[in-house]
Order: sequence, then C-alpha cells, then structure tokens
Amino acid sequence: MNELMLARLQFGATTIFHFLFVPLSIGLVFMVALMETFYVVKGQEIYKKMAKFWGHLFLINFAVGVVTGIIQEFQFGMNWSEYSRFVGDVFGAPLAIEALLAFFMESTFIGLWIFGWDRLSKKVHLACIWLVSLGTVLSAMWILAANSFMQEPVGFAMNNGRAEMNDFFALLTNPQFLVEFPHVIFGALATGAFFIGGVSAVKLLKKQEVQFFKKSFSMAMVIALIAGMGVAFSGHSQAKHLMESQPMKMAASEALWEDSGDPASWTIFAGINTEEEKNDFQIAVPFALSYLAYEKFSGEVPGIHTLQKQYEQKYGEGNYIPPVKTTFWSFRIMAGAGLLMILMSMMALWYNFKERLMEKKGFLRVMVAMISFPFLANTAGWVMTEIGRQPWTVFGLMTTSASVSPNVSVESLLFSLITFTLIYLVLAIVLVYLFVREIKKGTEHEEQAKDPRRSIDPFEKEVMQ
Repeated sequence: MNELMLARLQFGATTIFHFLFVPLSIGLVFMVALMETFYVVKGQEIYKKMAKFWGHLFLINFAVGVVTGIIQEFQFGMNWSEYSRFVGDVFGAPLAIEALLAFFMESTFIGLWIFGWDRLSKKVHLACIWLVSLGTVLSAMWILAANSFMQEPVGFAMNNGRAEMNDFFALLTNPQFLVEFPHVIFGALATGAFFIGGVSAVKLLKKQEVQFFKKSFSMAMVIALIAGMGVAFSGHSQAKHLMESQPMKMAASEALWEDSGDPASWTIFAGINTEEEKNDFQIAVPFALSYLAYEKFSGEVPGIHTLQKQYEQKYGEGNYIPPVKTTFWSFRIMAGAGLLMILMSMMALWYNFKERLMEKKGFLRVMVAMISFPFLANTAGWVMTEIGRQPWTVFGLMTTSASVSPNVSVESLLFSLITFTLIYLVLAIVLVYLFVREIKKGTEHEEQAKDPRRSIDPFEKEVMQ
C-alpha cells in the first residue's frame, strides 16, 4: 500500500460516494419540476402534493451531496498536485463556471422555490424549479467537459510540460463529451425515476395514500422507460466512439486478448486468466461485438496484445493494459442492470395499464429493491470508464503514477482515507434517517404540523426518546 495506491483508493471511494447523490439530485428535481408543471397546467392539488413531497427528499439529497462534493476539489491539490499542475489551465475554466454559474444558480432558485410557495405566482414558482433542474444539468455538463478532456484531450497546447487551453469551444465539442453527457443525464433520470418508483412501491404495499403513490409510480415508470432507452442508445454511441478514442478500453471490456476476427463475437461470460493473458473459457454471441463497435455485423476488433504493441510504438515502453477483470465485469454489471431496468419499467407500465399493480405484491417488492440498480449501474459505468483508461489520468499525455503529489506520505493518506470514510459513513446514516423520517410522515405532515393537537407519530416519539 504505497502513496499512489492509497491516493487512488481515497479518490475512488470519495468519488463513488459523491456520485451516489449527483444522479439522484438531477433525476429527482426533474421529476419534481414535471409534477409541478402538471399542477400548474391541470390545477389538480395532488400534483402540488407530489411536488412538495418528492421535493423534500430532493432537498435532503442535495444538501448531503454538496457536503460530499467539497472534498473532491481539495483532493486535486492535496493528493494529485502534479496532475493539477499539468491540467490546471484546462480544468480551471469549466470547474470555475460550474461553481460560479451552475451551482449558484441551483442554490439561488432552490431558496426561491422553498420559500416561494405562497409568495410567488404559480408560473414564476414553476420557473424556479425548472431553473434548479437546468442548473443541475449545467453543473454536470461542466464537470463532464473536464472529465472528457481526461478521456480524449482536445483544445490545448503543451507549454513547459503543462497542458494549456487554447480553444474553449473545443472542450464543449469534444467527441467524448458529446457521447458521455447524454449517457450520464439519461442515467440520472433513471435514478430519480426508480427512486420514486421504489418508495411508491413501499407505500403501495402498505396501502398508504394509494392514489397519490400510484400516480407517482406511474409517472416515474414512464420516465424510467424513456431514460432506460436513452441510456441504451447513448451507451451504444459511446461504445462506437471507444473504437476511435480508446480501443484498449474496448478490448479490455471484452477481455479480448487476441484480434477478434471478422465478424467479432460479444463475450457474455469469460474465465479471465490475467497471469497467462488468455481466457480459460468464454460464452459469446456471434456478430454482436462487430455491431456494438461499428453498427454493422462485420468488422474486426483489435485485441489487447496487438494494441499493447501499437501503444509501445507510440508512447514508449511500458504496460498499457488496464485491469482487465475489473473493466470486463464492471461493463457487464452496468449493461445487465440497465437491461433489467428497462424490462422492469415496461412490466410496471403494463401492470398499471391493466390495473393489476396492487395485486402484484411480489412485483412491488422487487421494485423496492430496484431502487439500488441505477446506483449500481452508475457506479459500475464509472469504474469501467476510469479503470479502463489506466495507466493514464490524461489519456496519452500523463500517467496516473506521475500524477500523485510527491510530498504526501503513506501515514497522512491512510489517516485521511479512514477519516473521510468515517465521515461519509455518518453522512450516509444521517441521509437514510432523514429519508425514512420524511417517507414515514407521508404527504400530510405539513398540515399535521400546523395543528398543535396532532398526535405524535410513534416513529417520532421513539426518535425523541
């Protein structure tokens, strides 16, 4: 466990934890804005109650997400100072715009939305929540523009060993960004939709406020299906682009040691032997990899050994093979979870259309468990994206081993890793507690809170004790 490994573990752990909140915030606030739009257009109070109830959960998630995101920025300067020096002139603009424009936009209009229910007109209040939703998307956009530079550097010139931006517009038209951004946003919408669907399923199983949660459930599943299809098609675009930008990542994600031949088969399962650099066995679908890579049922995909030789000729001697097992299985976890989400959303809409949802208790229980699947898919997708790029932090320009701060020690990194892990554990407990409390209260808690004669909920009584 040297400095490099500990720095990578810390960044990986904090980033994964932070990204649990980001897609949920983007997806939830979009759903809340949609619900309030129905309230303004149709004038039905149930949509106002929906916007308020799910809006409370969004606010809790947003607040905790902000705290976890702060640590991310400090790590660049503390643990990855060499990397920060190298890309600082490129990353500075998008990260500054994200903080000064997108985040302040979100914060300002969140405040107006919270306190403006009885003070602003319906349309102005609705505009506030849509601006919050836009702010979350813009925030993701600037972060992904920076990340896309790491995957496919564009719009820069080298000066004294540092990358300096010379074309800001190139960052926003980066081919990697154009395929990465919609994939992340569709994934976020699926996350918010399945969260609402899962929580609604809990309430429907208990037969609490059935009309309210059936409407929330059906609306969420419509968005879930649209988002799931969007994730699939945008993911296919990413796979095609990988063949141009990072063919080694594509080969590693398929555990393709030798050239595939024409046409190429897509491997479902494989017994990956990294010591001998081969697969002991594999189950493959003919033609599928050619279609994934080229959108046609023909075409050869280069293997890891071929690409290793090409990279050595281009970048010099070294090992350019990423962790194959991690890249291979994270891709399949992501794809499998995504496919299951599409199928479950289709089943949910069918049962709802046939008015059989309430009798399908087993299905509703599965839908509660489905809350976790978008988080699983998001995490696995980012693991594949980042691990599959190794050994590079900035592809083709800077390796991960050259990016770590030269003055950090094993002891300081171990201390900060343990400390941050404990802090995040506390935050996770707080988040779950607040979510559970709000969900248990249901949609009538605001009206109950105004009545001093209301009886104390047993859950609240237990907490106070």
